[in-house]
Amino acid sequence: QVQLVESGGGLVQAGGSLTLSCAASGSIFNINAMGWYRQAPGKQRESVATITSGGSTNYADSVKGRFTISRDNAKNTVYLQMNTLKPEDTAVYYCNAKIVPRYAFGSLYDYWGQGTQVTVSS
Repeated sequence: QVQLVESGGGLVQAGGSLTLSCAASGSIFNINAMGWYRQAPGKQRESVATITSGGSTNYADSVKGRFTISRDNAKNTVYLQMNTLKPEDTAVYYCNAKIVPRYAFGSLYDYWGQGTQVTVSS
């Protein structure tokens, strides 16, 4: 089996910073793209930032210049550094990874973390 475990959420004042981490573990052959998504109350889940295995990144317009996504391939871990946080960044943040598991070589599957709450107070 494959698991994604997130950490680093919490409560922060507007203008503050947080760093989220997500580690993939289990029967992994290869990890393709990884990313962070978020879902605020009453809203659809949206993409925040993604990063390919080669390090190419993509950001939502609302977080460009404030958030930075990175990954450590040796640790199967993706990070999201969030600076200058705003109340509108409040949401549950989910980690996503596109993984080829050892038990299904050649097939790419979407895996999700359990979500971590980020609350930004004004």
